Amino acid sequence: MKLIIQIPCFNEADQLPTTLADLPREVPGVDEVEWLVIDDGSTDDTISVARAQGVHHVVKLTNNKGLAAAFQAGLDACLKLGADVIVNTDADNQYYGGHIPRLVEPIIAGKADMVVGDRETDQIEHFSPLKKRLQRLGSAVVRRASGTNVPDTTSGFRAYNREAALQIQVVSKFTYTLETIIQAGKMLVAVEHVPIATNDKTRESRLFPSTWAYVRRNASAIFRVYSLYEPMRVFFIAAAAVALPAAVIWARFLYFFFSGEGQGHVQSLILGSTLIVIAVQLVALAVVGDILAGSRVLQQRMLERVRRVELSLGIEPSHYEPAAGDDGTARTTGAAAGPATGKPEGDPPVPRASETPRQPVQT
Repeated sequence: MKLIIQIPCFNEADQLPTTLADLPREVPGVDEVEWLVIDDGSTDDTISVARAQGVHHVVKLTNNKGLAAAFQAGLDACLKLGADVIVNTDADNQYYGGHIPRLVEPIIAGKADMVVGDRETDQIEHFSPLKKRLQRLGSAVVRRASGTNVPDTTSGFRAYNREAALQIQVVSKFTYTLETIIQAGKMLVAVEHVPIATNDKTRESRLFPSTWAYVRRNASAIFRVYSLYEPMRVFFIAAAAVALPAAVIWARFLYFFFSGEGQGHVQSLILGSTLIVIAVQLVALAVVGDILAGSRVLQQRMLERVRRVELSLGIEPSHYEPAAGDDGTARTTGAAAGPATGKPEGDPPVPRASETPRQPVQT
């Protein structure tokens, strides 16, 4: 069994050595442990630092595409590199890497397809009361939408087995955490959670410049993801919220009309009619949204099949670069590297899914 730990990075040259120092080289129940860094268009020495610290693989995106895109690129690369289990962690050393064995244990035992690390956010001192309340609210909404019981849905410290990773396809450009849990719940992926430790805060978040930015972006992301996967419920609730005051306004008009005073309350009739038209339009949007949601499920299944075909054909990861070894030559997962290019002379640099990857270089 092969485990790859992926770390999305953007200008993390200062934080990366500390983060990598916590990551295990061996995990009980796993034959091979490898590290992969996704460089999301960094302008500093992130890649050089990663190679110096003994990272096995690098995915170098040409420009800064955002955390969600970097996560998805890493997931695709890990699958094509033959990973049976994939762990995602952040480069800012927020999560304690020593708990990776705890994170992957339910997957190795066959009890789960996806495991999310629970930071127990109520106990994190540097989280403000507002942030803690939003975490609870957001997690409750995502649990309801996904049908899971994950208490910390915004945690990026998580593990996937091969089958779960094949089904995940992130659409959001901002974050992957909420959407992947809802996708997993809709696709009936077995999701578990385990308590994990966090390290002391080393710097401010780059995703959220302020608390209010955190509130605004997360509230927007929660609403978008919820409406994306539960359009019928969202638009029916909105339609009911509009239709109810319309009914009250009409009832008021009818009361005065049958009392012989309806002539002075035509405005109520017009307002009530307008609100009813809006409610009908929202119901129509609910039906259209539900149809689109069904189409999205079919598209996800098609993408999963495309991934399986790519794996069977041995297609190498996009933007992939083998990390440099101790002797300065490029690490490869195929045959011996050529002296000039650092790539295999005959075979592709990435093994087919059916081939046995070479052992990782120990540093």
